[in-house]
Amino acid sequence: MDVNGTPYRSIWLAEDGRQVEIIDQTRLPHEFSVVQLSSLDAAATAIRDMLVRGAPLIGATAAYGFCLGLHEGTDNHALEKIAQTLVDCRPTAVNLRWAVERMLRLLTPIAESLRVEKAYEAAAAICEEDVLTNAAIGQHGAALIKAILDKKEKKEPVNILTHCNAGWLATVDWGTALETIFRAHQDGVPVHVWVDETRPRNQGAHLTAWELVSAGIDHHLIVDNAGGHLMQHGQVDLCIVGTDRTAASGDVCNKIGTYLKALAAFDNQIPFYVALPGSTIDWQVTDGVGGIPIEERSQEEVLLVQGLHGDKVEGVHIAPKTTPALNPAFDVTPARLVTGLITERGVCAASSEGLLSLYPEKR
Repeated sequence: MDVNGTPYRSIWLAEDGRQVEIIDQTRLPHEFSVVQLSSLDAAATAIRDMLVRGAPLIGATAAYGFCLGLHEGTDNHALEKIAQTLVDCRPTAVNLRWAVERMLRLLTPIAESLRVEKAYEAAAAICEEDVLTNAAIGQHGAALIKAILDKKEKKEPVNILTHCNAGWLATVDWGTALETIFRAHQDGVPVHVWVDETRPRNQGAHLTAWELVSAGIDHHLIVDNAGGHLMQHGQVDLCIVGTDRTAASGDVCNKIGTYLKALAAFDNQIPFYVALPGSTIDWQVTDGVGGIPIEERSQEEVLLVQGLHGDKVEGVHIAPKTTPALNPAFDVTPARLVTGLITERGVCAASSEGLLSLYPEKR
């Protein structure tokens, strides 16, 4: 995606060919800041403190984190330490574990002298695969959006509600849920996006809105609890969200509040789609509600709201000083509430058979 006319990805190799650069997403939309990662600890901190976020980007950062860790040691003990450090960063997004296991499978059997070079090649490959995957997701999703436009008598804009950020900032480039909208827009389909603020970290307000502004797409920011009202009044044509982990049953885990949007969509007979790369499917979990670990983050994210105060990005307290907060970062939407899953291989039913129809090698 272009930022002020300059094309960027969300992660890339620095000019020295060793270090890695990322966009610090905690500073957006008020400040565009590039951070250089020079060590395993720096990569782990970027993941844990959400300088990078979104399942695909977390996986790509973990892959490059592996590369950085190998500069501190290349023996088998070092591999195990690197892997554990990265996996411990965040528990819910399965791409983190997927990327770490992929790196381990590649590096463990080869000579230590080759591990650094091969690790960088593998990390670059993961990034390139993500870009191609997301482009394919966009094509399949855009076709769904166009089909809704074709049913409209007056060809008014297709109103899409999304939750959290599943755009290029959540991936290496293009995005998942938002890429379907970007692609439809590029294809000439008139679209309008209802952007959930997505408390407590406000990824919708901070990131999704910023991306839509950059892409020139019509949108409005809404509070998280407004979606049901808009659906009741016919102002939403479909919902499209991303997911951090999808169970083999079709259950999807996404940012907290997604489940409530799916319930409202189901009650109002509005299509509810989830866009995801195959790497986000956890084939070992068949019950999303009981089997997907839900990350609980710091209560400070709930008790403080971040914004621009003067020329500084600051946090502001919104509750009594003695009030505690609970902060589950994700929830699980049962497959029965999901109209379909948009993947790089096509669109399928949110069910085990639906997923296996696209990924028969997993039978």
